[in-house]
Amino acid sequence: LSLFFYVEWVLGVNRENSAQFIVTEYDEANNGMLAYNRYNDEFSELAAFMASSIPIDSYTSQRNEFLGRNGTLDEPAAMRAERLSNRAEVNHDPCSAIQVKIELDPGESKNLLFLLGQGKNIEEAKKTMNEYQSLTKAENALEEAKQFWSDKLGVLQVKTPDTSMDLMLNKWLIYQTYACRILARTGFYQAGGAYGFRDQLQDVMALVYSEPTKTREQILLAAEHQFVEGDVQHWWHPPHRGVRTRITDDLLFLPYVTSDYIERTGDWTVLDEVVNYLEDELLEPDEHDRFSIPKVSEEKGSIYDHCIRSIEKAMNFGSRGLPLMGGGDWNDGMDKVGIKGKGESVWLGWFLYTVLQQFIPVCRAKEDNERANRYEQTGKELIFSIEKHAWDGAWYRRAFFDDGTPLGSETNDECRIDSISQSWAVISSGAREERARAALQAVQNHLVNEEAGLIKLLSPPFDTSSLEPGYIKGYVPGVRENGGQYTHAAVWTIMANARLGKGNQAWNLYQMINPINHTRTRLDINTYKGEPYVMAADVYAIPPHTGRGGWTWYTGSSSWMYRVGMGEILGFRKDGDKLYVNPCIPEDWPGFSIEYRYGNSKYIIEVENPDKFQKGVKLVLLDGSELQDKVIPLIDDGNEHQVTVIMGVDE
Repeated sequence: LSLFFYVEWVLGVNRENSAQFIVTEYDEANNGMLAYNRYNDEFSELAAFMASSIPIDSYTSQRNEFLGRNGTLDEPAAMRAERLSNRAEVNHDPCSAIQVKIELDPGESKNLLFLLGQGKNIEEAKKTMNEYQSLTKAENALEEAKQFWSDKLGVLQVKTPDTSMDLMLNKWLIYQTYACRILARTGFYQAGGAYGFRDQLQDVMALVYSEPTKTREQILLAAEHQFVEGDVQHWWHPPHRGVRTRITDDLLFLPYVTSDYIERTGDWTVLDEVVNYLEDELLEPDEHDRFSIPKVSEEKGSIYDHCIRSIEKAMNFGSRGLPLMGGGDWNDGMDKVGIKGKGESVWLGWFLYTVLQQFIPVCRAKEDNERANRYEQTGKELIFSIEKHAWDGAWYRRAFFDDGTPLGSETNDECRIDSISQSWAVISSGAREERARAALQAVQNHLVNEEAGLIKLLSPPFDTSSLEPGYIKGYVPGVRENGGQYTHAAVWTIMANARLGKGNQAWNLYQMINPINHTRTRLDINTYKGEPYVMAADVYAIPPHTGRGGWTWYTGSSSWMYRVGMGEILGFRKDGDKLYVNPCIPEDWPGFSIEYRYGNSKYIIEVENPDKFQKGVKLVLLDGSELQDKVIPLIDDGNEHQVTVIMGVDE
């Protein structure tokens, strides 16, 4: 048998542009081929390689030789040739292809290995290529990889009456978040590799139990991409090549995630870590964004200082007392609503209020009482302004254009209601209770499509009206942010329902958008067209594509889906060395269980719901003893601890 291993090298952004600079060579001593691109600015020293565990019989670096003239991978010419030409040279259409030959007797089997990898330089590439041609070494590496994921995915394991929920919480949501969003930062729909400031900060919030060091590292990394003026790079490629924008919510995720990390882990030392700022020319008045490589400033600041600079930069209010929307406020597609500097965001008001409330205790812990008092007053004024100007009669408006036109209002022909203003009215705990409940009911009435199993971001989508919110209007109606299910926001809707104690509704929506439940039948599969085990960034909402999933894998909704399932529905919350379990579940669930690995200890938590409650805890037992305050102390003593949580009314 002849076996071929074939690689088309990119070693850059796209193959068409980088092909002419790629050099390939055959490494006889290490039984493989090398490839490198010295003209790549950031990665010129790196070397890629391919190899085999058995001797190479022939090779080539010419793509047209392997495929044939006008050939394809369906039927490459090399499969009809006796052997390849043994040419490795610079050419305009490079590849690397190796051929190996094996003989098998009847019934015989043999193991062999093809190897693909990269080294920081040619020397390391050769060393790695040589080392891992050993089948034993490769098998050991595979076992190490399996153990790595077992460690990450085994910290928290749940068993509920909903098997589809268990599959996602026990494995796939954390795997998608960590593997795709953190390690790879790429996917089928976006082969990027960049960091998003707000994006990866939100992602690591889901890792605070399984990999808290990664959460901490991302906080420090993000802070290094803040300009001295307080704004941040919207996204960047390491180390600092990225884009400066007028998007207003990015910077607030630094204090939001930092305060959450401190609360979950009890690690206050992160505030004292010192990192640099960036320096660059400010955006010109008519400049919406700029791609550049900024200078690393000599000025440094603690993470606390970076967070404060973010908050202060964001406290920029318009004539109604609401935060200015700038070039986008989470929904980047609404980049024209406030681009002239007068448009205001209702959602950003809720989010800023949330960040202020979370950071006030941090300020007091740092004895920064004057600032804490000022933030308290700002929060009160902000809520007053939202209630005065943003309530539309049955729900909260989304924003106000530069000219004062409301968005997300009953008066609009398109985008009469937007879900995130309603969800965060609840999540922030800032809205009047009766209005918060009415707003969430409006989402149920206008944005939830139970038949299609989706929760729309807004409705009706932008199409023909005179409103010009930005590039969101360029999307087909019902697709992505333009009136489809944008899954980030859909999960926030579930979170809001849980915060109101609506366990039946929270779980119903959760299982409704679970991708497993979109792929149970052949008809479902042909409609959804996405993988059943990972979240999709969006689901289309309008015929003929209603229910079709788009942009899977590379979406931060996996992180939020995990946090809401684990923390809001199952009610699992760790604060430092204390554990709280306060579920919000369907009333017909008899209970569920959680196994939590805390250091070398294991906590086995059994939740019982004998009286069919949706919310409320009556009794908590630890190793048979009642805990009067219902707070479970966490001790890393190497033992197994039994926790029983009885739902009901606290008498």
